[in-house]
Amino acid sequence: MAPPDEQVLHPRGLVSKTTQEETNFLIGKRSVDITLRTRNIYNRFDLAKFLSGGVRQAIHGLTCLDDQEDQSSMTISFITVSDWSSSLTYMVRKNMRRTLGLLVILSSGISSSAAFSQSIDASQADRDPADWLETEVGIPVTDPLTKEKCGACHTADSKEDLSRISWTRATPEGWAQTLKRMVKLNGLSITPDEARSIVRYLSTSHGLAPDEAKPVMYFAEHRILDETIIPNDTLHQTCASCHAFAQVMSSRRSYREWALLQNMHKGLYPTAQHAYDTLVDTRPAHAGEGSDPKKQVPQSLVALEWLKKNAQLHTPEWAAWSPSIQIPALSGKWFVKANFVGHGPLIGEMTVTPTAPGNATFTTETTLRLLDGHQAFSRKGTGLVYAGYSWRGTSRSGAQTTSPDDMAAPMRETMWFAPDQTKGTGRWYWGEYHEFGLDVMLTRETGTPILALVSPAALQSSAQQIQIHLYGDALPTSFSLQDIDMGGGVTVRKIVSATPHEIVLTVDVAANATPGARNVAMRGTVLPQGLTIYSHIDYLKVTPQTSLAHLGGIKYGKGYQQFSAEGWSNGPDGKSGTSDDFLIKPVPATWSLAEFSTVAYDDDVQFVGAINPVTGLFTPNVEGPNTKRRFMRNNYGEVWVVGTAKTEKDANGTPLVGRSYLVTTVPAYKRWDQPEVSQ
Repeated sequence: MAPPDEQVLHPRGLVSKTTQEETNFLIGKRSVDITLRTRNIYNRFDLAKFLSGGVRQAIHGLTCLDDQEDQSSMTISFITVSDWSSSLTYMVRKNMRRTLGLLVILSSGISSSAAFSQSIDASQADRDPADWLETEVGIPVTDPLTKEKCGACHTADSKEDLSRISWTRATPEGWAQTLKRMVKLNGLSITPDEARSIVRYLSTSHGLAPDEAKPVMYFAEHRILDETIIPNDTLHQTCASCHAFAQVMSSRRSYREWALLQNMHKGLYPTAQHAYDTLVDTRPAHAGEGSDPKKQVPQSLVALEWLKKNAQLHTPEWAAWSPSIQIPALSGKWFVKANFVGHGPLIGEMTVTPTAPGNATFTTETTLRLLDGHQAFSRKGTGLVYAGYSWRGTSRSGAQTTSPDDMAAPMRETMWFAPDQTKGTGRWYWGEYHEFGLDVMLTRETGTPILALVSPAALQSSAQQIQIHLYGDALPTSFSLQDIDMGGGVTVRKIVSATPHEIVLTVDVAANATPGARNVAMRGTVLPQGLTIYSHIDYLKVTPQTSLAHLGGIKYGKGYQQFSAEGWSNGPDGKSGTSDDFLIKPVPATWSLAEFSTVAYDDDVQFVGAINPVTGLFTPNVEGPNTKRRFMRNNYGEVWVVGTAKTEKDANGTPLVGRSYLVTTVPAYKRWDQPEVSQ
């Protein structure tokens, strides 16, 4: 704070007027260092609440005067308020945003440059990464429009490399996000059509190989899930505290570019400096007393070294794929198999037609039907393919929706096509938060039999005279019982009917049939793990196990959540929750909410929203303060979602029960999305 004689009285409280001030916030064992250099900044520090040990914290600080009082001031807020986490949000006025970013980059980059000395030339060890010489080979930029629009700031060399750009590869969403940042922060002037053209070029010639993109396609598919690809806690702290780790792995960069990306985060996001500068022990966990002394280095360096090895610019995958990039030949008919959580499986057909020869854009016509009830849907859409395999599209049914989860809604499509162009997998999704979606698998129809789905997909041992359906394309209509193999203990007794798209059989299951998933084969056509045999259901699992819904309905849209109950087997070891457990089938259930107690007066279950007792669809409450709630809080909260099986019981005759954890939170006021890549 400023000395007492510099403090002045203001309607907001005690403020200090200063031209340069260095402030260190100590939050428990954590510290956040911020250096501010600008003219006439007004600072007010109000430590409103602090409770250590992972409980709610609220810190407000650095609040400046109104616009009319000082046009050159900035607003920087420390707000937050969650359990087991804290966040710091910079809100910087537009006319100061770039200056602050540059100043923080300059002040933070120099102090951390020595940490990178192990991986750069010794002569550059004391320099900021911006001053390092790029030693890796770049990827030339050959597109005239990209050179025209980007070349004003990104300098070109004799090899047609553009600074920064030639040492980065990314997905369509990654490049679209970069272009938006260039427009907002650096004044890039560009039309929507020009932006789309540049994104298409960069996502193809400076994109990811199929094998690089596949592990993180869930990010482009807008799936809400718990990530399993974060390698360690250091990478979690430095690269996945604010966004998904898949965003990191959706790009590949040179070592210098990764260091510059860290610089950018330091300048734009105040929590990054603390995360990067936190020291970690690099000594192996198994090191004994006789090993080298404990060595601590900044987390930023550990993260950089990991990225250098696992997300480098030049990879064998890219070297193999880049020469063969071409416009994929996707025209024709594709068999569609899909699953809609809470509704069941669907089958259908999609016809893909190129818009013009040599063009990577396509039109689509799709028909789908639910196996339960045989309700049919028709859709028309468009799509485009990046890098020869990565589909982004949209489709519409033309019908009016009657509920939030209605499949008549307009959908966005994200799909990954195999390099041999015979299969595609992905998600078609909709909703305010993309929370509804079909998990889709496409198989090219070539006249060769396709065996795609078995229904029912699970049979109980000792079951007799069970009718089972095989779905696919170009299935044989004339065959013998011996042509179908469902594994030991399953006997095909009768062929009820057979068409090229559906075969109906009657089967018996032996009492001693081996439990578990098994292949289904027909004349050499195999559906891997297509049928599950079980003796009984041991426990119920509610999915998703952890989930997020958003309040809305007044100004902002609601973020719904669909739940499903699954029956599971304990597996051969007879123990629940071990690696040999296997999924049997979805189980009909009734649904309810229960309190997830965190404080003595918890009443979240009364305010967060309601769940449909039949369908399992959770509808959140409205946003905004609630006068009927303690402290007039919003309707946010944490609850258990409880599914009770309708027919499945345990050994004591009690219905099986499963539950999952649901957080209902405030609306997402800022959206990080790139819908234009699907247009």
